Amino acid sequence: MISIVLPDDELRHRLGARLGDARVQVWAPNSSDPLIGPIDLLVLPYMIAPRELRHLRGLPISMVQSQTLGYDGVSETLPSGIRYCNATDVHEGSTAELTVGLILAAQRGIPDAVRDADRGVWEHRRHPGLADKRVVLVGVGGVGAEIRRRIAPFGAHLDLVARTPRAGVHGVDRLPELLSHADIVIIAVPLTDDTRRFIDSRFLAAMRDGALLVNVSRGEIVDTEALVGELQEARLRAALDVTDPEPLPADHPLWRLPGVLITPHAGGDTDAMDARVDGLILEQVRRLRAGEAPLNLVYDAAG
Repeated sequence: MISIVLPDDELRHRLGARLGDARVQVWAPNSSDPLIGPIDLLVLPYMIAPRELRHLRGLPISMVQSQTLGYDGVSETLPSGIRYCNATDVHEGSTAELTVGLILAAQRGIPDAVRDADRGVWEHRRHPGLADKRVVLVGVGGVGAEIRRRIAPFGAHLDLVARTPRAGVHGVDRLPELLSHADIVIIAVPLTDDTRRFIDSRFLAAMRDGALLVNVSRGEIVDTEALVGELQEARLRAALDVTDPEPLPADHPLWRLPGVLITPHAGGDTDAMDARVDGLILEQVRRLRAGEAPLNLVYDAAG
């Protein structure tokens, strides 16, 4: 019999009898309730901080399933003996949707229109659009591929950038040239030692005046101090679903700078997530029963 741990009653209610004869417990890493082992699969709460994985140390858990795509910080905190799987194919489409939404809102002046509406003010302004704009997309993985698909119908000129150049994709060495012509720059790369503070003062200085920086990956990829400096001069604009620090404190200057649009790390969190997470868990359970390799195995601390 497969033993499964789910993080909340809502998820247990959704899956219900679809788990068959599996033994199911509800438990989360910060819970004081006892955990009855051994556990074949433990599903983590959504958006749990990697440091919380330390609570799994010494527990009889074979594998954990994350509900998030990113896995930065996991290798430093995952206890030995546990395999870790991320949620590939769950959030990419929704994150790409928000990316397009942020771009359109920032380009078409939607935040200003909302503020005007609050005051009952009708003020017509001309804003840039997306059609015919040059867009640089840094990162062509799962999220990047979905962004590319959604940007294409708008008639923008899209330049793709990745660490390794290949047909149709520029290497990062071409960024200075590409940034100098870009109207919009989208960041969709994972957080690693190589990408932390990748968007630094030199990167930002290479962007043309008035360009829009869009970050839907991780806040630490951008040097916040350098970005604030550019925004204070009103030379660049920014649309950010992620920030550093996060959550962004109420007194942080990013909230009050001109040309900034911020959403609270909501990229992947839509109602489409539930069915996709459910399908992923059920497939992992099927594979466990069949003795097959798990999906999306990122770290194998068991071996």
